[in-house]
Amino acid sequence: MSPPELPLEGVTVIECAGIFAGPWTGTLMGDFGADVIKIEHPEYGDPLRDGLHDEQLQFGTIGRNKRSVGIDLHHEAGQDLVHELVADADVFVENFRPGRLEAWNLGWESLSATNPDLVMVRTTGFGQYGPYKDRPGFGTLAEAMSGFAHLTGQPDGPPTLPPFPLADAFAGLYSTFATMFALYWRDVQGGTGQYIDTSLLEPILVSLMNSHIVEYDQKGIVRTRQGNRVTNYSVPRNAYETADGEWVALSASSSSIALRILRIVGGDELADDPRFETHSGRAEHADELDERIGEWMARHDREEVIETFEEHDAAIAPIYDVEDIFEDPHLRERDALVTVEDDDLGELTMNGVFPKLSETPGRVDHAGPRLGEHTLEVLLERTDAATEELERLHEDGVIGLGD
Repeated sequence: MSPPELPLEGVTVIECAGIFAGPWTGTLMGDFGADVIKIEHPEYGDPLRDGLHDEQLQFGTIGRNKRSVGIDLHHEAGQDLVHELVADADVFVENFRPGRLEAWNLGWESLSATNPDLVMVRTTGFGQYGPYKDRPGFGTLAEAMSGFAHLTGQPDGPPTLPPFPLADAFAGLYSTFATMFALYWRDVQGGTGQYIDTSLLEPILVSLMNSHIVEYDQKGIVRTRQGNRVTNYSVPRNAYETADGEWVALSASSSSIALRILRIVGGDELADDPRFETHSGRAEHADELDERIGEWMARHDREEVIETFEEHDAAIAPIYDVEDIFEDPHLRERDALVTVEDDDLGELTMNGVFPKLSETPGRVDHAGPRLGEHTLEVLLERTDAATEELERLHEDGVIGLGD
């Protein structure tokens, strides 16, 4: 028998999560073939459905490749349906506050009794235990408490929060590879089901603050905001405005790249200056280097700057806005953007599938579905309920049929 075209074909994911961190795990698994069944409140659905200009643009991406099933978890009959769906599922993804699902008979003890092989992914602001576990948690709070905001921004400016769900994205990524670890242990190593405790706080802390942790532990160093500079490992490194009002970013983490940059902007005189021969020397004179580089950038348009740097094999990149991203030929050729058909919006361009696997690349079959679009299909397929019973549950407000 030939192997499946997608690596997660045959894996069933029940996603009972909203907004971003939890659903992102379902999206990534769905991109690579998992059957992702998204349980939503039959009336309100995922809050992302009320996103940009009421056009569900965000949900078009986060809901892609998923089937939407409307079930009200407040009803015992709805909880029973979830147990039936979980009975032969592989993964259950949720992001309610600790204890909420337990109150609905849908916690770990209950679901694992229904399916001992289940992998349950639990994402909250601060985790399932600890002094902060009952606090409401959003990515912004994690970005603040992780140390990220303290380090981001100009030296004379305030701590700066990112204008996008950075901590949520990190949490979704960590949950995804943790899920694959758990499935491998279950299916290859002869293990059992288990639950995964993901917080929004720890993934961004572990990923971005690791060097700061050991620095503080061993040397008592508390890093502060440096703007676009990071003099402890790369000089020059900054963002520079070009003559046409555009911006570029460069970094010289190695001495060979640094010398190429200095030769471009100041010739042999600057490149051969003994003050700039070592990283420590360049760090000591970072202000002077920034001034010299900035003056050179201000005399050249961005396209000319990039061409010159590429000719000298020096590291540089344009600072893009989203319009630039759409126009970039490299990103287009690598399918970093893909266009799919949407029932409401027509053609919809969104981010492509990543990472890229040579033998089993992922795909986007469709954008996010309408609320409850697949309720009847999924419940008839995966539970013992008959059509008449489902119609009665619909009349009682337990389920939504997407009408």
